[in-house]
Amino acid sequence: METVILAVVIAVVVLGALGGLIVGSRRRKPLPPPPPKAPDITAPPAEPHVGDEAETPRDEPRRTIEEVDLPGGPAPVVVEEPPVVEAPEIEIPEPTAGRLVRLRTRLSRSQNALGKGLLTLLSREHLDEDTWEEIEDTLLTADVGVQPTQELVERLRERVRVLGTRTPEELRGLLREELLKLIGTDVDRTVRTEPEDRKPGIVMVVGVNGTGKTTTTGKLARVLVADGRSVVLGAADTFRAAAADQLQTWGERVGAYTVRGPEAGDPASVAFDAVKEGKEMGVDVVLIDTAGRLHTKTGLMDELGKVKRVVEKHAPLDEVLLVLDATTGQNGLVQARVFAEVVDITGIVLTKLDGTAKGGIVIAVQRELGVPVKLVGLGEGADDLAPFEPEAFVDALIGE
Repeated sequence: METVILAVVIAVVVLGALGGLIVGSRRRKPLPPPPPKAPDITAPPAEPHVGDEAETPRDEPRRTIEEVDLPGGPAPVVVEEPPVVEAPEIEIPEPTAGRLVRLRTRLSRSQNALGKGLLTLLSREHLDEDTWEEIEDTLLTADVGVQPTQELVERLRERVRVLGTRTPEELRGLLREELLKLIGTDVDRTVRTEPEDRKPGIVMVVGVNGTGKTTTTGKLARVLVADGRSVVLGAADTFRAAAADQLQTWGERVGAYTVRGPEAGDPASVAFDAVKEGKEMGVDVVLIDTAGRLHTKTGLMDELGKVKRVVEKHAPLDEVLLVLDATTGQNGLVQARVFAEVVDITGIVLTKLDGTAKGGIVIAVQRELGVPVKLVGLGEGADDLAPFEPEAFVDALIGE
C-alpha cells in the first residue's frame, strides 16, 4: 500500500516538473507580431444606374398628376421653308428705232477697205485704166462680188465722165448714190412677226456653227420685246452642249419663256412644242433656234427640212432668217446657197459686221440669194443687233 502511494506521489512530482519546463520554454520564445489592422476605407458613392438621379435625392416639393399641365395634343411639327430663289431681274432693252445710227462708230470700222479706198481713187486728177482697175480690185477685196462690181464701175465711169471736175463733196455724193442703188432702198426689210389672221408669228433661225446663231436669236428676242412684243423661245438646238441654257438665259433677261427638250432629243419635237406653247400663252412671236448644222452634211440638212415641215403643221413660217458671219466673206455665200435649197430663206442676219468684216458682203449676199439683209450684228453687247438701214450703212462706209 505504501508502495502504491509512493509511486503516485513520484508521478505527480514528475508531471509537475514537466509542466514547469514547458511553461518556461514558452515564455522564453517571442510571440509573432499580431497581424496589421486593415485601414478604414470609405466606399465611393455609388454610380447612378438607369433611372437614378445623379446626386443624392433631396427633399423637394412634388406635384400630383392632377397638378401637372399636360400638352393638349401632339407637338407641333416644324417645317423648314425652302430657300427663296430670286427671279432674275427683267431688263428693259434699248429701243430699236435709230439703233443702227447710234452704232455708226462701230460700223464705220469697215469703211477703210471700201469707202475711203474708193474716195481716194476717185479723187485722182486723171482716172486712167490703171486707176479703174484699182477701183475694181478695191470693190472685189471688199467682198462686193464680181457682177455687182462690174455694174458699179461702169456706172461710176459714166457719171465721172459727165461730171467733169470733181470736188470731194461731189464724189462722196456720187458714190453714196451708186452704193444705195446696189444695196436697194425700196426693199421691205421688216422682220415679219405679225400675221394678219393669227397669232403667234413664227420665226425660224438657221445657220452653221460659229455664226452666232443662238446669240442672235436671244438678241432678236430683245429687239422684239423692245418693240412691245411678247415672245416664246424654242431651244431646238438639242445637239450642242449648253445651247438651251444659253438661250434660256437670254430669254430670262427680258421675261421670255423658253421651251426646251432633253439633250440630243428630237429638234422637230421641241419646235412643235414651242409653237403649241406660244399659241396657248397667246404670245405675239415664237422664235425657234435650230442646230448649227454644217452645210456639207446632207443628213443634217434634211433634218432641218423636217423641223420646218413639223412646225408648219401648226401654221406657215412667217420668217426664216439665215445667220451669216460677215467676216467669212465669199465663203458665206456657199453656205447661203445650200440653206436656200433646203428652206425658203426670207431674210439675212449678218453678224460680226464691225471690225474686220468688209461691208461689201451686204451687196453680194443680197444679190446671191435675192433676199434682203434685215438685221446686222455690230458687236458683243446685248443690244448690238440692229435693223438694217441702207442709208445709215452707206453713210458709215464712206464717212461724213
